[in-house]
Amino acid sequence: MTRRVPVVASILVALAVAAMIALGVWQLQRRHQKDALVARLSANRDLPPIAFPRVPVGDDLLFRRAVAHCLQPTGWQSEGGHDASGKPGWRQIAQCRTGAEGPGFAVQIGIAGAPNTTPGWAGGVVQGYIARAPDHQPLIAGLFGKGAPKTLMLVADPPLARLAPNPPADLSSVPNNHLAYAVQWFVFAFVAAVIYALALRKRAARE
Repeated sequence: MTRRVPVVASILVALAVAAMIALGVWQLQRRHQKDALVARLSANRDLPPIAFPRVPVGDDLLFRRAVAHCLQPTGWQSEGGHDASGKPGWRQIAQCRTGAEGPGFAVQIGIAGAPNTTPGWAGGVVQGYIARAPDHQPLIAGLFGKGAPKTLMLVADPPLARLAPNPPADLSSVPNNHLAYAVQWFVFAFVAAVIYALALRKRAARE
């Protein structure tokens, strides 16, 4: 007796497994690209300061020293974090106005001990380094390599408004999880293939 294999289901599973393997290979390629980016960012810390905000602004400017002029803070944001000594605290981030036609920018002026702190800072010249602003992007976006473009901000060094110092530029804040993502996709492909093979075996046993 000839056992029939479900053609449509087999094609769908094969396509799904192939897609997951392709995503794993793509993540490995992105890992090499991220390694090159991290090397450039390491060199940024020794380059002379630039004006901020800067258009266009990309990740290749992360950790570069910069100077900006905040005409007036237009809003405040508190985010959990730690100061330069590692003590937990709240990052005080101001949204700054730069002029009628100029682009605004965000600046982390320092670390406060409480989340509801209202810093007594009215703006002015800020110097520090460029970092990513908090975006609260879901973890699944990193798994698929998608998501909104990252927004950059200035991290004040020295701090302002008598707040605790910000932590120094840290390369570990630039995640390079592409190897882990690649392994996950390969595992998903293997598991899908094994489950389908077991399903075919069970189907054949019933027949």
